[in-house]
Amino acid sequence: MTAEFVNADGTRTTMVYPANFDGKDYPLTGSQIADTVSLKRINTQTTVRTDKKGGKVAQTLRRVVSEDGKVMVVLTKGTNAQGQAVNNATLFERQ
Repeated sequence: MTAEFVNADGTRTTMVYPANFDGKDYPLTGSQIADTVSLKRINTQTTVRTDKKGGKVAQTLRRVVSEDGKVMVVLTKGTNAQGQAVNNATLFERQ
């Protein structure tokens, strides 16, 4: 998986990791909070991504896609790059 982001200051960040849904830790590059990632498929619509730094869980992202595939909710829990608690819900809607 390769994701490109434009930060608030206009700089760009690229995050890269292999998208293997086997629950094993894989290298993650381009992240300020983690150096490994693991992915697990819960069912056809739900996946869980766990980001770790030095073997310690930094964030967990639970992605749930609606049955019609038009909406995805990402629930993020953990800490950000500044060590602050994160507990966010982000909604994506296919246009």
